[in-house]
Amino acid sequence: QVQLVESGGGLVQPGGSLRLSCAASRSIFSIYAMGWYRQAPGKQRELVALITSGGSTNYADSVKGRFTISRDNAKKTVDLQMNSLKPEDTAVYYCNGRLGVIDAWGKGTQVTVSS
Repeated sequence: QVQLVESGGGLVQPGGSLRLSCAASRSIFSIYAMGWYRQAPGKQRELVALITSGGSTNYADSVKGRFTISRDNAKKTVDLQMNSLKPEDTAVYYCNGRLGVIDAWGKGTQVTVSS
């Protein structure tokens, strides 16, 4: 089972940027589909961005053009660059890794967008 650890969350003003990073423990990280999800208070967890083992990406409509997901298989990391942040982006952000029946989650990192 892969273990995932997120970092990079924090407090940022509207319009600002943050970069989240997720570090994976397994050497076979490269064949996992990786994603970032978020959960705001009182809301369900939702997909933010996904990147396949082949590098294809998919984004939630609410973040298209503002967020970019990327992966470095050599470093076993997946990053989420978040620009033009809005108060509605405030949430706990979770890293996810999937491979067959394996569905691994990190513990999350808080992102707060507020003036």
